[in-house]
Amino acid sequence: MKTAIHGKHIVLGICGGIAAYKSAELLRLLTKAGANVRVMMTRNAARFVGPVTFEALSGKPVCTDLFDRTDPDAAIRHIEWAQEAHGVVIAPATASMVAKHAHGLADDALSTFLLAVTCPVAVCPSMNTDMYLSPPVQRNLEILKKDGHLVLEPGSGELACGTVGPGRLPEPPLILDRLTALLTRKDLAGRRVLVTAGPTQEPIDPVRFISNPSSGKMGYAVARAAEYRGAEVVLVSGPTSLDLPVNVRTVRVRTAREMAHAVFEQMDGADVIVKSAAVGDYRAMETAAHKIKKTADELTLTLVKNTDILKSVGLRKTRQILVGFAAETRDLKENAQEKLEKKNLDMIVGNLVGHPSSGFGTDTNRVTLFYRDGGIEPLEEMDKAEVAHLILDRVCERLP
Repeated sequence: MKTAIHGKHIVLGICGGIAAYKSAELLRLLTKAGANVRVMMTRNAARFVGPVTFEALSGKPVCTDLFDRTDPDAAIRHIEWAQEAHGVVIAPATASMVAKHAHGLADDALSTFLLAVTCPVAVCPSMNTDMYLSPPVQRNLEILKKDGHLVLEPGSGELACGTVGPGRLPEPPLILDRLTALLTRKDLAGRRVLVTAGPTQEPIDPVRFISNPSSGKMGYAVARAAEYRGAEVVLVSGPTSLDLPVNVRTVRVRTAREMAHAVFEQMDGADVIVKSAAVGDYRAMETAAHKIKKTADELTLTLVKNTDILKSVGLRKTRQILVGFAAETRDLKENAQEKLEKKNLDMIVGNLVGHPSSGFGTDTNRVTLFYRDGGIEPLEEMDKAEVAHLILDRVCERLP
């Protein structure tokens, strides 16, 4: 999967704390995402995890000293790396390094390097709870924020020193997520994006319901991509087991009627509406108050039609760009274009379900984009995150 850090030069700075062991996992995730990662460590960091570990994971020498006698270019290494870097992440960032950088001190390779950096920097504090909450550390973190650095809030819990509270290094996947957001172009800044995702569940009795296999992955990918690109995002989600996207306001719903209410409530302030949820077309006319017992050989269930949310939004929309989805089992072009016209959409994302690499529950998708002006754009199989960004690329082209 190609992300905003794919092919980018990233410098991972590691300071001397017990959380330095997590930096190895962060390095692995950065490398897996396609980043070209270099590691710079303080001498104290090397006391917790040896440089050899990071050299093996990155495939590159680790910088620990400005005056390495075995490396004749060590004295200018920090300038070279600073000029080439597209992004920097300091994880863990100790109280000492936070103070040094906040006040422009440079007495080792990492602190000297940071003063020469002009690219975006993410700082991930990790330390004892009382240290983190102390007025000096908080003042220094505020200085870094005012200087334009991204400061990630540490996690809370039991720390290695035995105290309980904030101070834990954020988990590597979260650091990767926030670094990706930091380096993503902000072409949706100032825009509000409404996304629906996941299935709906229509209850039959307290233990049974009508639903579908939607995992919500596509909609969550769109919401995450829109947040990366600077939008204010509202996600209306049916029941899923997915982790919520960071910095996205999520409205949890279960039934189609609940989803309709949430969408109609949120749509007026939106610039873009992406309806990827697999909404149930029908619900049981009556929901039993208690579990239906298995007494008869046959059971007749009367269904009534739910509100067509997408069609209703299409009729109500004014200036919004409206994107729908069409999951079909046959006649994709005919069905998608009919839906595009009848529901007043600007774009529809169509795919044929049933293929192992496309449709419900998969991490990849093979879709075709159909446009209001009659244009058709078939896409190759790609990760759903890439599909999400491509959809937003086409949305941005159509925004006023």
